[in-house]
Amino acid sequence: MSSVAVLTQESFNEHRSGLLPEQVGGSSDAVDEDNLPTYKDAFPPLPEKAMSSEGPQEAGNAWTSKIRPLRSSIITQVFHVPLEERKYKDMNQFGEGDQAKVCVDIMQKTGAHLELSMAKDQGLSIMVSGKLDAVMKARKEIVSRLQTQASATVAIPKEHHRFVIGKNGEKLQELELKTATKIQIPRPDDPSNHIKISGTKEGLEKAKHEILLISAEQVENCAVEKVCSVQMFINWVPYLRTVKVNANNCDGHLCVIALGVDVSHAIFSFQKRNATTIAVEVKKSQHKYVIGPKGNTLQEILDRTGVSVEIPPPDSSSETVILRGEPDRLGQALTEVYAKANSYTVSSVSAPSWLHRFIIGKKGQNLAKITQQMPKVHIEFTEGEDKITLEGPTKDVQMVQSQIEAIVTDLVMLSLYYIRMDYAEISVDPKFHRHLIGKGGANINRIKDQHKVSVRIPPDNEKSNLIRIEGDPQGVQEAKKELLELASRMENERTKDMIIEQRFHRAIIGQKGEKIKEIRDKFPEVIINFPDPAQKSDIVQLRGPRTEVEKCTKFMQKMVAEMVENSHSVSVPIFKQFHKNIIGKGGANIKKIREETNTKIDLPAENSNSEMIVITGKKANCEAARNRILAIQKELANIMEVEVSIPSKLHNSLIGSKGRFVRSIMEECGGVHIHFPTEGSGIDAVTIRGPAEEVEKAKKQLLSLAEEKQTKSHTAELRAKPEYHKFLIGKGGGNIRKVRDSTGARIIFPTAEDKDQELITVIGTEEAVAEAQKELEALIKSLDNVVEDFMSVDPKHHRYFVARRGQVLRELAEEYGGVMVSFPRTGSQSEKVTLKGAKDCVEAAKKRMFEIVEDLDAQVTMECVIPQKFHRSIMGPKGARIQQITRDHNVQIKFPEREDLQESNGEIKEPADPAAPKKCDVIVLSGRKERCEAAVEALKALVPVTIEVEVPFELHRYIIGQKGSGIRKMMDEFEVNIQVPAPELQSDIISVTGLATHLDRAKEGLLERVKELQAEQEDRALRSFKLTITVDPKYHPKIIGRKGAIITQIRTEHDVNIQFPEKNDENQDQITITGYEQNAVAARDAIQAIVDELEEMISEDINLDSRVHARVIGARGKGIRKIMDEFKVDVRFPQSGAADPNLVTVTGLPEMVDEAIDHLLNLEEEYMADVVENESKMAYMKPSGTAAASSEEARGPSKGFVVREAPWTTSSEKAPDMSSSEDFPSFGAPVAAARASPWGPKRF
Repeated sequence: MSSVAVLTQESFNEHRSGLLPEQVGGSSDAVDEDNLPTYKDAFPPLPEKAMSSEGPQEAGNAWTSKIRPLRSSIITQVFHVPLEERKYKDMNQFGEGDQAKVCVDIMQKTGAHLELSMAKDQGLSIMVSGKLDAVMKARKEIVSRLQTQASATVAIPKEHHRFVIGKNGEKLQELELKTATKIQIPRPDDPSNHIKISGTKEGLEKAKHEILLISAEQVENCAVEKVCSVQMFINWVPYLRTVKVNANNCDGHLCVIALGVDVSHAIFSFQKRNATTIAVEVKKSQHKYVIGPKGNTLQEILDRTGVSVEIPPPDSSSETVILRGEPDRLGQALTEVYAKANSYTVSSVSAPSWLHRFIIGKKGQNLAKITQQMPKVHIEFTEGEDKITLEGPTKDVQMVQSQIEAIVTDLVMLSLYYIRMDYAEISVDPKFHRHLIGKGGANINRIKDQHKVSVRIPPDNEKSNLIRIEGDPQGVQEAKKELLELASRMENERTKDMIIEQRFHRAIIGQKGEKIKEIRDKFPEVIINFPDPAQKSDIVQLRGPRTEVEKCTKFMQKMVAEMVENSHSVSVPIFKQFHKNIIGKGGANIKKIREETNTKIDLPAENSNSEMIVITGKKANCEAARNRILAIQKELANIMEVEVSIPSKLHNSLIGSKGRFVRSIMEECGGVHIHFPTEGSGIDAVTIRGPAEEVEKAKKQLLSLAEEKQTKSHTAELRAKPEYHKFLIGKGGGNIRKVRDSTGARIIFPTAEDKDQELITVIGTEEAVAEAQKELEALIKSLDNVVEDFMSVDPKHHRYFVARRGQVLRELAEEYGGVMVSFPRTGSQSEKVTLKGAKDCVEAAKKRMFEIVEDLDAQVTMECVIPQKFHRSIMGPKGARIQQITRDHNVQIKFPEREDLQESNGEIKEPADPAAPKKCDVIVLSGRKERCEAAVEALKALVPVTIEVEVPFELHRYIIGQKGSGIRKMMDEFEVNIQVPAPELQSDIISVTGLATHLDRAKEGLLERVKELQAEQEDRALRSFKLTITVDPKYHPKIIGRKGAIITQIRTEHDVNIQFPEKNDENQDQITITGYEQNAVAARDAIQAIVDELEEMISEDINLDSRVHARVIGARGKGIRKIMDEFKVDVRFPQSGAADPNLVTVTGLPEMVDEAIDHLLNLEEEYMADVVENESKMAYMKPSGTAAASSEEARGPSKGFVVREAPWTTSSEKAPDMSSSEDFPSFGAPVAAARASPWGPKRF
């Protein structure tokens, strides 16, 4: 191990200060040999080896007493994390990702500096620099967050756990830092003796070793005898101070090793006989100065005088200090106690609390100047108190006190003469204080920053109303005004409850709270609270200033009223077959109605039996949508609408329970729609809508039923199996109509929605009901009489009845009371068919089967020739049209297979008879002759027809639209195909193909579109008016404005397009304006007005010191933008490298330029004071090289440092050359061959 001593100027001066005055002085020409220091005095030798522990140590040599060892406060350590223990192993993200984020977080948290590098083995090397505690903390963080963790347990006796923890947990914290592990010790009430350790493998081993060492030490100490003695005498015994003693002070006992019990008693008796005690009074506040840091001062007094000083405990009010020792030394100890007590003093300076922040200065600058000169003085400012407390050495405190008093005097004088500081106090109820502060101090911080003042709001425990504001007089008054306004607003605050139906809450809040956010932005001072949805409450609470709450209430009431108005609902009954026409192709019709009427329209599902279309929105809009939907239905069918006057008091009885009565009338009369007015409206008119014949029937039934209700109405109920209902009703309602006509009673059967499917209701006069009930009961009774009958059916017709999984038989069973029909097995050639069921049902079913057989015998096959290219159009979407014809005419329709024009060998087939129709064009129909003929006519009506419409060729591309959207929309709307000729044909003819009924509408729509396009062309021609204005290019940026703000405003305001010249254009002064003529002229005038204003502007140059440019410009140009906006001028600073860096150009109106220049010069004067002050500080901190050189010349030539009895004077060696790298080698330089040296043998 090597040691290096460095002789510095400070250590040399310190050495010379220890010499006598006559030793320091001397002639400049010659040096007295006797006065020169010896070599050993100037360069004391380093100790060769440690002193023996057996003998007493020396008081210390010159090295230990004169030169204090210097240690760097910054240390550097390198930690290595192997690849297998790395937590983040992504090699592609080295220097970024989670690992980098963790390192940045560690640096911010600990204050240490981290540098990462990757080793060849992919291990991670981390260099940590910083103060020792920061490095240790960083090391712990690195191990826990960048290295994978392992865990282990170590078992030691439970009673040793407290020694691992140490006093206040210090030992445990030291262990964790030292080993970079986490150590978990079980709680005292936990019987476990296992200590859990988590960390790296290396750290685990270290921690286990340290814990086991602590436990082993305690095991050894258990064998030590504890001797009770009086501690106050033990430190006096010289013997105990010179012999190493291993002692533990626990529970007031002293554990002494290697001393017998007799020796301890002898020491105690000796000191008790010779010691004298005196008591003195010392102020309680000065006790800490007598004790010193960690009791060092008491120990120093004991070491120097041998007197023990006893200080009362801190929690005692006693001021008595006891000195115990030999009588002849008590005087010296007492002197030292008083000296230490009076070496520090506590003083205070009177200063108003509002001046404290000015005394401290910005970021503590003023205070830092004082504390740097007097670092031992502690200065304490207490908020709300008009004094400053000083604590420290007496002389230093007096100097600091005088400086602070001078600062206070200056500040008070400034506030009196220049009125630069002021304060104000306002009284505000403490309950409003937290509202003034705001969330996270937002409100009060904003007021402080805005008005440059200090605001003190008393804490809650003071229960004070006074709020103090300090700072610039204007800022104080503005802040006071704003705070009083806030307080007044809070005093004026009120809470209001609004009753809003819960169904509207979600609509008011909006999706993701968008709508309620708009309301809160509009009324920021009002707090709106909605109830929890689970509470089913309608109360919405508003809280805030009275006026704002009232405004918000009115706004929300208006919003709710609109929602109520928009929630009006109307149900429109539309025949099911017309729903698809209401929807339109691709939903075009329904979408158009929704958009134009601003309503919500819901149609029933396809598989639903409901015919109701529900319209929701404003009442007027709902009515408009309803009328449009009804108009579509009326246009599509022969629909008529009549109104019947029936007293409103009878409406409920006519509608019946859940609409049973009115529904039965609508079903019986071919599905007419009967609309009753809203309940409670008092309107008597009932609307009936449907086919003309059915409407008349429904009208008669309603009027007769109403008449019955007015005269005398009686109701009866009877029950029948649901399968009998259709037979009782009969085909087309024939059976039930006979009963009604003969009795005059009305019979209502249950619908599919009714729960009780067996209940039949009879309504009418008492006699009519009794007679109808009698007839129905007879019919039901006859249906319960089951019989079996037979009939003959030709086997060739059997297949028709059993085909399609017996669909015909199922229909017969449903229609005729559940009659069962059995056909013979296939292949038996038997004609016998069995029918089983109620007698009347069997007879009716038998009759119907004979009719079917007769139809089958009379069936013919007919051909309809339609070109194959039209087949798909005839079928309609998913075959809907052909299915409708099949149902309407009760025929079978079969379409041919598609024609294959080529044989397998690729040759084209030639038709045998060119005049004969192609097979692929022939559609075959089967059924009765008259029905087939009607179906053929219906098929031919579906063949598309083509017409031609003349449209100017230049409009074709507009009709087609972007990506065909325009023409596609027209085809969907009119259900036709529109063919536009190819561009190269230059033709004006557009072909429209579709059903004859649709072509007229399509043609009208197409011609209407042509008119719109021609109008747009004319408008486009008017908008293409161009106008040119000549403007000097230097004004172009001003016309454009910042980020195009000015030119965008002109374009928007006048609806024109303004084009500036490109960089390469010849005419750089030409600006082109395009739009309507009057708009273009107006835009030109607006630009000319800007140019005229710019031409009136002047430019002036001023000299502004370049050192203040940055401060004038401000962060991101904020400062200079504010100046330009305030004075309406343009300020240009010189670019870097300009000939005159101080030249600044100001452009604007003359009077504004003068004001802006004055403002800039004032700022320069203000900022230059700070610049000069900072430069003077830098001059003091870094003196120039010329100054240092001149001081050297003043001292004259140095003769070096001369000593006596140097090693080179006693031998033939010459003095070492200080400029020689061999005699004074540099660290790291190669060492020359060893040779004898006056410095002695080299130890490195």
